[in-house]
Amino acid sequence: MRRPASLTSQLGLTERIFVRGEDRQVANAVDDGLALVEEGLHREMRFADNLADVTTRYLLEAGGKRVRPMLTLLTAQLGEGNTPRVLQAAEAVEITHLASLYHDDVMDDSQMRRGVPTAQFVWGNSVAVLTGDLLFARASKLVSALGERAIQLQADTFERLCLGQLHETIGPQDGEDPIAHYIRVLEDKTGSLIAVAAQMGVAFSGADPSYEQPVVTFGEKIGVAFQLIDDVIDLSSVGVAETGKTPGNDLRAGVATLPVLKLRARADADPEAKALLERLERDVMGTAEEGEITPEATAAIAALREHEVTAETLEEAHRWAREAVEALAPLPDGPVKKALVRFADTIVERSS
Repeated sequence: MRRPASLTSQLGLTERIFVRGEDRQVANAVDDGLALVEEGLHREMRFADNLADVTTRYLLEAGGKRVRPMLTLLTAQLGEGNTPRVLQAAEAVEITHLASLYHDDVMDDSQMRRGVPTAQFVWGNSVAVLTGDLLFARASKLVSALGERAIQLQADTFERLCLGQLHETIGPQDGEDPIAHYIRVLEDKTGSLIAVAAQMGVAFSGADPSYEQPVVTFGEKIGVAFQLIDDVIDLSSVGVAETGKTPGNDLRAGVATLPVLKLRARADADPEAKALLERLERDVMGTAEEGEITPEATAAIAALREHEVTAETLEEAHRWAREAVEALAPLPDGPVKKALVRFADTIVERSS
């Protein structure tokens, strides 16, 4: 089995972060834990049905950075490190994440995920939904063996994932600020799972319980920053080879990202913003099924990329990342804290 990429490459950390022996020891511990988690993930994706084995492993084998189990293992170094309970929690977190991807792709009618056709595109919506359900069930079995605390954490997170998807699907209610609604969706759909990943590392390694809230706040905020940077990357002119995404992919799928929401907020008072919004809604939004992107769509995406609302979105992402780092203040100084800070820096550096 291929060993996962090292912590340094996973986080984009430079060697200067791990110059002391103590730091390298933590990095190696996380790398070793990731290898064990990867083995555990393949072991847990075995069911009594051959088709289920294929469909549940489909996105696992398509790749992914394993960011969530990596955070579990990293924060566990604040305690006893890679204990069997920590490894099991890390596996459960990643399986929960994978399950949510199957469901998200059905809800969003996505065609591609991790560089391959989505499960719903290959097998249909019913198989994709049931595969996600199987994975949620397997994650629940793993956390049930960790006791009532783990079950509660998993249930709370699953509830937030579902609420986030529900609120995204329904949209903001009358009188609700669309931007505030969007941020709440990001907190539930992305922040909650990153937060619980970090929390489980503390909770099941025997670390000081006072470290839990700082890493939870860190996870919540860095999750929002991650998605806001994705909104900026969606407009990138670099292309799929560099960013992993087709320019305007989210917009063409009809997703109103933060730059678009900010543009809408300006439209009534700003003729230029209104004109650009009309171009986006006419030439870009909801055109994913029409095949190749048109020159008109490319030009409209470029105009949005250069508009100040995109710069504001980038600054908003940096603000969330700064607040995430500030939340780490109660943690002891050392390699774990430094790695978490570097992780936050790497998240916002993805847009450069």
